[in-house]
Amino acid sequence: MITRSFSSAVYGVNAFIISIEVSIVNGTGLFMVGLPDNAIKESHHRIESVLKQIKCVMPRQRVIVNLAPADIRKEGAAYDLPIALSILHASQQHTLSLLSSYIIMGELALDGTLRPVKGVLPIAIQAHKNSYKGIIVPEKNGTEAGIVNKIEVIAISHITEAIEFLAKKRTIHPIQVDTRKIFEEKTSDYDIDFADVQGQENIKRALEIAAAGGHNVVMIGPPGAGKTMLAKRVSSILPSFTLAETLETTKIYSVSGRMEHVYGLLSTRPFRAPHHTISDVALVGGGTFPQPGEISLAHHGVLFLDELPEFKRTVLEVMRQPLEDGKVVISRAKFSIEFPASFMLIASMNPCPCGYYNHPEKECVCSSVVVQRYINKISGPLLDRIDLHVEVTPVAFEELTSPNKNEPSHVIRERVVHARKIQAQRFKDYPQVYTNARMSSKMTKMRCPISKAGQKLLQVAMERLGLSARAYERILKVARTIADLAASEAISEVHLAEAIQYRSLDKASWGK
Repeated sequence: MITRSFSSAVYGVNAFIISIEVSIVNGTGLFMVGLPDNAIKESHHRIESVLKQIKCVMPRQRVIVNLAPADIRKEGAAYDLPIALSILHASQQHTLSLLSSYIIMGELALDGTLRPVKGVLPIAIQAHKNSYKGIIVPEKNGTEAGIVNKIEVIAISHITEAIEFLAKKRTIHPIQVDTRKIFEEKTSDYDIDFADVQGQENIKRALEIAAAGGHNVVMIGPPGAGKTMLAKRVSSILPSFTLAETLETTKIYSVSGRMEHVYGLLSTRPFRAPHHTISDVALVGGGTFPQPGEISLAHHGVLFLDELPEFKRTVLEVMRQPLEDGKVVISRAKFSIEFPASFMLIASMNPCPCGYYNHPEKECVCSSVVVQRYINKISGPLLDRIDLHVEVTPVAFEELTSPNKNEPSHVIRERVVHARKIQAQRFKDYPQVYTNARMSSKMTKMRCPISKAGQKLLQVAMERLGLSARAYERILKVARTIADLAASEAISEVHLAEAIQYRSLDKASWGK
């Protein structure tokens, strides 16, 4: 007898259906075909133990398990449950009439309980697209799968529940998740706030501009000036997630096994802060079976790189394409996988190895050559993709102890959202462009016209401050965002002057 059940595999952030065919013929032994990995091959021993626990037996004939399509490699222990159920049905120990109606996923413990698996959200979405009746998953994955409201999500804790449900001997009510309610309740639920930051008003202003235009930022300042504290609060002033953005980002976390099972939905913008010892594969994604990296986990959120020059140069250089394209493509000999990676880069760094170059009080012990060598650890092409260079100075004692209340994040966010609405209207005919930072050179010329007085100001700035040619376009984009925050149609000299001051590392005199 040949039995067919269905499971799923995830490649990138998308799932596709795997057919599990079980045939019992004359002979002995269990054979798995269809490019299973070691975890799947080892399921034989887990399944045999589980069947003994539930008073069933592994057939004493030849059991052939085929995972189709056979030319795609399968990995992980999530196929334990569908293989075990198919063997029970094929050996006629149980009649599971609903077996082929559901996508089934689950890793089995030796006593038959189910452990959670990765990638349940994209699998549930694919099950709905392929018109399956529902999906059977471990109990801890129930809420995550329940985000997809249009299919039945059956959450179980033990294999016996699945057997009785598929044999129509038990009724299990599908998981009901109010996706919009969870989304609306948690969408602005941040534990940190800009109200906690004393002083640094000019840096808060720069980060507000960055959030409004989707610009990348590097903060340069001595240790203890508040760079990390400020960076951690950028997510709290970004516009709230849309439901589409939430689902897209949640899929990435589901695939990487980083879901919070309590809510099943990532409702606040992610903030990722990898250590400077990270490898290039861990940052952009990859591996034998490619997994999303930190830049994909920061999709629609913030990637914070603290102590930027301490990162290996090869690690920083692999970010150049994702910063430009908003995605990362990982290629192998037989396949290619694309992970979304549209993130806002916030970086911080000391101005020199000792940390006190340009410090108002402490003396720097580094020579100009050492300072310049330290800055040059960051390549020109990468620096070219960072729009705002902000110098951070230490906070004075009077500001630290000031009783004045600071502006909270939700007030700043309102201004950012208003500026984003202006940009949404401006770029309504450009589906791949949402913010000023994503404008091409042609669009920048078209959307950022400046007066003759503005052109003169830019010319003087480039000549006197030694600004590089690559800074010109970045200044125009930032000035456009500053004008949007001021609800101004035109870019004035005031907007240009503020944008010019955010190009510290382009100054020819830096480090000399």
